[in-house]
Amino acid sequence: MVAIAALLLHGLTPTAKAQQISREELIFLTPEWKGERFPDGRPKVPDAILKRMKLVTLEEAWAVLKGDNFKHQYAEGWQCINPDSVLVGRAVTATFMPGRPDVHRVIDKKGHEKDGRVKSQNSWPIDMLVKGDVYVVDQFGAHEDGPTIGDNLGNSIYAKTGNGIVYEGAVRDVAGLKEIGGFTSFFRSYHPSHHLNNPDGDLNTTLVGINRPTRIGGAMVMPGDVVLGRNGAVMFIPPHLAEKVVKTSEIVRLRDMFGHQRLREQKYTPGQIDSRWSADIEKDFSQWLNAYIDKLPVPKEQIQEYLKTRTW
Repeated sequence: MVAIAALLLHGLTPTAKAQQISREELIFLTPEWKGERFPDGRPKVPDAILKRMKLVTLEEAWAVLKGDNFKHQYAEGWQCINPDSVLVGRAVTATFMPGRPDVHRVIDKKGHEKDGRVKSQNSWPIDMLVKGDVYVVDQFGAHEDGPTIGDNLGNSIYAKTGNGIVYEGAVRDVAGLKEIGGFTSFFRSYHPSHHLNNPDGDLNTTLVGINRPTRIGGAMVMPGDVVLGRNGAVMFIPPHLAEKVVKTSEIVRLRDMFGHQRLREQKYTPGQIDSRWSADIEKDFSQWLNAYIDKLPVPKEQIQEYLKTRTW
């Protein structure tokens, strides 16, 4: 493990493909995740949690993450495709830097000749995507001659994942990307140019990392983080906190529904609902959950589990 840590400090990997973190390193960097993993070591938050995550608000996720001392998981200031939709999925990360010919050549050579990579570097991470992933890219804010994603790669990404992207840079072909129905995406800017990828001529970007820790805005993103994008901003939720975020959100949602209904019925005053609930209100809430259990926007089994913990 010490050897792996030393390699990480120097940005090197003992066994991974070009620019891709090894399984051992990824497990080392995500020790709090105890669940299933992909073959490459990336945490695999269950599909059921991802489905429930779509109803979570950024405020609810923020509160849980802050309470667990994760204070740098939020990024804002995006342009959006399908801004009224919600983006949820497991992060696959890619990190680009300004193009440097000598580095670019050796990465290309190793990728093509030893690792079986095909085509240009910007397609390598996309080839790895699977259903439920979100492609999260640090493109260092590259604008003119920077876009690596247009409607062709956008269609490929959506076909593989059923999701859109979070892209720290410029995209092109926005009109075409908007035609992809569920391609809910967050990006920094638009430019009609395309990236330059020739180390012997014009070169604008070089891929330096796949499924490594990366930075998006002011957030640190790990492969396997749950991406929650909505209302013009994005939260990157550590996988070991995803279920906690979902369950906390569901409890808040249920309590809000109950409180709003009782206020409309004028059974309680705003002061009673806005302050710590009395034992009588808590008992009423438990009875309400039982009465509406089949009609509430939370899985029935989750409500039953929650009711087991209550003493009212």
